[in-house]
Amino acid sequence: MSTVATTTSPGRLASLARAEFTLLGRSKGVLFTALFVPLVLPFSVSRTVDKGALKDAGLNLGTVMISSAIAFSLLFAVYSSLVSVYASRREELVLKRLRTGELRDLEILAGAAVPSVTIGLVQCAAVAAVCAAALDAGTPAAPQLVLLGVLLGIPLCVALAALTTVFSRSVESAQVAAMPMLIVSMIGSGGVVPLEIFPDRLAAVCEFLPLTSALTLVRGGWSGSLSGGEALKAIVLAVAWIGIAVFAVQKRFRWEPRR
Repeated sequence: MSTVATTTSPGRLASLARAEFTLLGRSKGVLFTALFVPLVLPFSVSRTVDKGALKDAGLNLGTVMISSAIAFSLLFAVYSSLVSVYASRREELVLKRLRTGELRDLEILAGAAVPSVTIGLVQCAAVAAVCAAALDAGTPAAPQLVLLGVLLGIPLCVALAALTTVFSRSVESAQVAAMPMLIVSMIGSGGVVPLEIFPDRLAAVCEFLPLTSALTLVRGGWSGSLSGGEALKAIVLAVAWIGIAVFAVQKRFRWEPRR
């Protein structure tokens, strides 16, 4: 790439993204988590779902599994893998060196996220298509809400991944720090069991968890069960969480290792 091309923001971002793709290919553990875990887990979960309870709640297995598959893609392909990436780049002093050049802070974090985001987007599309065909879920009733749910979930997972590294001193401890978000989102945000099955009071609390709104848009957009008011509420909550996470990253993110 020419010097002129890399002095623009898109050029610098593209150059950094290419380097991150190369590094991701060398990290077998992160690559396995990003590529294969989200593809396997949803089908394992489908065997444990109470189909009778889904029917009573007005849901079908296909719609629920699509939401679960997208949830696992967001959590493992984007969030979990980026926690490792950000922590690794920080501990290797890569982030510190990048800040001494032309790259802005946002470009550094965004460039590092491009491979994981790309994998996450491809997986969301692939697992949705496979689940729709294999489980007879049909086509989404409101595809714009499904797409919006994914597009809101991805920047939230990126920002939360950067924030998670604040609470760790190494790559290994970063993965431990990521576990609460993974567990809470899988159980409480509808990643495994839809909120429609939960008791009303518990579901009302879980609606305010970070990833719940994005998954609500995906599931409700596919089934067509989401009203205009419910969709607007989910969008507002998702945008609010993104704003909170980005603000926290700006204030707390550590660019150098703790010594």
